[in-house]
Amino acid sequence: MNADFEELYERFFHDVYLFILAASGDPYIAEEITQETFFRALKEIRHFKGNCSVKSWLCQIAKNLYISQKRKKPALSTEDIPITDISTEQSAEDLCIQNQQALSLYKILHYLDEPYKEVFTLRTLGDLSFREIGEIFGKQENWARVTYYRARMKIQKKIQE
Repeated sequence: MNADFEELYERFFHDVYLFILAASGDPYIAEEITQETFFRALKEIRHFKGNCSVKSWLCQIAKNLYISQKRKKPALSTEDIPITDISTEQSAEDLCIQNQQALSLYKILHYLDEPYKEVFTLRTLGDLSFREIGEIFGKQENWARVTYYRARMKIQKKIQE
């Protein structure tokens, strides 16, 4: 592995990992796909034309790998989502409320149509900019902003129901 690629790996590993973690909700899948993303990027670096940022290119590779993996494996139900570590500072009542709110949001996201689901997830959990989201979808930054806004409105409407 050359020094330039090592620098890319160190610079973008966390971003790609968070991107896939946001999409999958599973740290093990995120780790696996992130590693595979950089392996593929190393093999295909000569095909990178520079039409988008390196981060967007890597996220696009990761997205394609995630979609491929998702097609191969059946989806998990909400009962299969593991419980994360719990802070001892929070009361059991607070934790129960937070878990219910998170579960409600995950259920709403599950039934949200694409691209709203993915744009919302990329923005809120993946912490990507609207420009980066637009690049991933091959659209303008403004498209990402409007799509995110519409996703938020759909989620708020479902929460109020």
